[in-house]
Amino acid sequence: MTTDGFTTCLWFDGQAEEAADFYVSVFKNSKLGRVLRYTKAGPGPAGTVVTVEFVANGQKFVALNGGPEFKFNEAVSFEIRCDDQDEVDFYWNKLTEGGGQEGPCGWLKDRFGVSWQVVPSRLLELIGDADEERAARAMEAMMKMSKLDIATLEKAAAGE
Repeated sequence: MTTDGFTTCLWFDGQAEEAADFYVSVFKNSKLGRVLRYTKAGPGPAGTVVTVEFVANGQKFVALNGGPEFKFNEAVSFEIRCDDQDEVDFYWNKLTEGGGQEGPCGWLKDRFGVSWQVVPSRLLELIGDADEERAARAMEAMMKMSKLDIATLEKAAAGE
């Protein structure tokens, strides 16, 4: 038995190659892998992409052109832990460009409909603070945000 970890399969409707190219361009430690194409046996037109293997931020994925039957939803999302506001802004802007949608509390959908959580590590420290009032103020501030702002969260936690 081969045990080389997990590979997440993302189901697309004709955008597998475009999506893989996009994710590899956004994340460090990323690369494209093998591309498989339909043969004359189908079910898609011969020569069109079936799957694209890729690594994004060190995680293995395969993008599958599976058709219109299934759509992404928020039941599954990918969390990006960020060290600072510049990193939050970078991922937020990159993943919402070209038709992505901002959501509440650091969540967004990219232009392919994949859900992401762009989370500063500092948020987890603030809402996990041993001082329950401080943690509650940070949580309350987060609930009012779309893209998370570390400075605003820290001010709220401090009661400012």
